[in-house]
Amino acid sequence: MLLLLLASGSLTWGASPEQLLLKDFKPRSIYRVPTNKVERARFPVIDMHTHDNAKTDEQVAAWVRAMDELGIEKSTILCQAHGEAFDAVVARYKKYPGRFSVWCGFDFTGYDQPGFGPAAVAELERCFKAGAEGVGEMGDKGKGLFYTTPAAWGVHFDDPRMDALLEKCGELGMPVSIHVADPMWMYEPMDQFNDGLMNAYQWRLDNQTNILSHAELLGTLERAAKKHPRTLLVACHFANCCYDLARLGAMFDGCPNLNADISARFAETATIPRAAAKFYQKYQDRLIYGTDMGRGKEMYQTTFRVLETEDEHFYDWDQFSYHWPLYGLGLSDEVLRKVYRENAQAVLRKARENARAGR
Repeated sequence: MLLLLLASGSLTWGASPEQLLLKDFKPRSIYRVPTNKVERARFPVIDMHTHDNAKTDEQVAAWVRAMDELGIEKSTILCQAHGEAFDAVVARYKKYPGRFSVWCGFDFTGYDQPGFGPAAVAELERCFKAGAEGVGEMGDKGKGLFYTTPAAWGVHFDDPRMDALLEKCGELGMPVSIHVADPMWMYEPMDQFNDGLMNAYQWRLDNQTNILSHAELLGTLERAAKKHPRTLLVACHFANCCYDLARLGAMFDGCPNLNADISARFAETATIPRAAAKFYQKYQDRLIYGTDMGRGKEMYQTTFRVLETEDEHFYDWDQFSYHWPLYGLGLSDEVLRKVYRENAQAVLRKARENARAGR
């Protein structure tokens, strides 16, 4: 019997299979089926979910060269910053007009004090004038919004303290990128029944106390979307509904201003190719390409392979740490054009249209 143990240490090659550690289990597919390497995206791409991954002018230049090779027209930098930190990010990327869209963060200074709000709104307006096209990535895994400095512990996306900021985003035509929850495997017990265990253990939330549940966090997103219909929202990572895409579909149906990026959830959806492809087809106007996995050339090419090909039973251990194999979704050209580029453009266009309509 093959015993797979979640433990520390490393595998000694040639040792008895009974000593194989779960963390060292990295199978290779032996199926002789068609395989494809997609060197360049089939259509121009806007990556709606990247971060400030290039810290020097040389790194930015190298990134642009890679984008040119891969067919990436523009990358959205979710820098989560405000003040001087935001200004520095803008200065680094503005040397390549049209290639980067830089988004800012909210300033939560004094969020736990009376009178919070006006100063944060003023800083948002200043960032907008300095070049911010949107806000994000906001992030809440149950204890409050913590992706910005300072963090706003205990403040969730539907908190009344968020109202003035989210309304101002609608007024300015700034979409908001929001990460709520994490994949469901992180909330499940870390035992033999957790089929995402190899990745979930690193990001586990099942051992956390005093946090909102997965369902409760989705509720904060849904209520905020309905409370601020003028503000365009982009839920990161399929709103972490990969295990139940119908839940995301229900939110799309009830919240016309809600969209979702597909970033960093390729492994979670490539394991259910038929269901995922049907979801892309049904909600082809609401899903937006994003990566959130650095800026490596091979990373981009793996995402293209998942979306464009019908390859079966392949692994990419350099990008993903789940044990399951991946399958290409084989999306149609119509869907690919929208997901790769047109939906990102539509979000910015609708945000600006909403801003003009409210004046």
